[in-house]
Amino acid sequence: MSNQEQELGVLRQQIDSIDKQMHELLNLRATCAQQVAEVKQKYQGVQDAVFYRPEREAQVLRAVMERNPGPLDDKEVARLFREIMSVCLALEEPMKVAFLGPKGTFTQQAALKHFGQAAQSLPQNSLDQVFREVTAGNAHYGVVPIENSTEGVVSHTLDLFRQYNLQICGEVELPVHQHLLRKAGDSVIVTRIYAHPQAFAQCSGWLEQEHPTAERIEVSCNAEAARRAAGDASGSAALASDMAADLHDLQMVSRNVEDQPDSVARFLIIGDQDVGASGEDKTSILVSAHHEPGALYQLLEPFNRSKISLTRVETRSSHNQCLFYIDFEGHCSDDTIRPILRELEANSVELKLLGSYPRCVL
Repeated sequence: MSNQEQELGVLRQQIDSIDKQMHELLNLRATCAQQVAEVKQKYQGVQDAVFYRPEREAQVLRAVMERNPGPLDDKEVARLFREIMSVCLALEEPMKVAFLGPKGTFTQQAALKHFGQAAQSLPQNSLDQVFREVTAGNAHYGVVPIENSTEGVVSHTLDLFRQYNLQICGEVELPVHQHLLRKAGDSVIVTRIYAHPQAFAQCSGWLEQEHPTAERIEVSCNAEAARRAAGDASGSAALASDMAADLHDLQMVSRNVEDQPDSVARFLIIGDQDVGASGEDKTSILVSAHHEPGALYQLLEPFNRSKISLTRVETRSSHNQCLFYIDFEGHCSDDTIRPILRELEANSVELKLLGSYPRCVL
């Protein structure tokens, strides 16, 4: 046996020993998760027990990143723990998550990023249906798009928050990478490209340079674009995600073809529970005010006075009223936030607290 094989043999034995210890600890953690479920059912009742606590999960993931000495990257370690937590939570209660489908969309990617692979993803045909499934209790949570760094806010999601009494329980940020996909072995020049209108907008510069003569066919989502390209004749391609490529067995002709490589989409987790403070939180509200000069200033002045950072403000007009969607740092239970909410409620037509929730960790 060579010196190299001898040294590798010692290291492989160490790895095997470490793997055995990790396996034992994983099962020990899973046993603790089962005991947590039993305690919750004992004191909260089998029907009313709440197994998923967003604030607790965020605290665990932050602690993982803070104590990580390397060489593994902080976020990579946190993603590993996210999957461990996902499978352990499934032992307590299988998590059902509704999302704007079909399968293979960025919204499903956001759902899996937040809840892990052990969660059961339930594709829905519309945003309305996502809200309805959660309201009816057919899904524990829903995942809906709220904004894109290049295309702006999703107005329909804001409208649905006025119709349904659901809470925002979390947020997910997802880098948006578009790839040009086509069937394996198809070498014919690309004559038609399927994509969602937003994907065409995000990749317009690249398309003009690389495929200026290709027909652009708009479809409902990137997953549908991949499906059409997979079933179409030679020369067809799609702008879609890597998940859509895997789902429809397409090869990547060109990767990351978006014009702005730092494009990020933000998604909200919706549910019917209040979320406790995690230490690093955001709050979202909807405020209706009379359509008059200075209305927005009057609403924002209390935040400035208390030095509370706003992360998003959206304005919409309706008849004689203005509707404002406001995200800001802090939890509704914080001593600095409670007076602001009381003041807004007194000075507005209507104030709807959409939820306080942990800031995005991963």
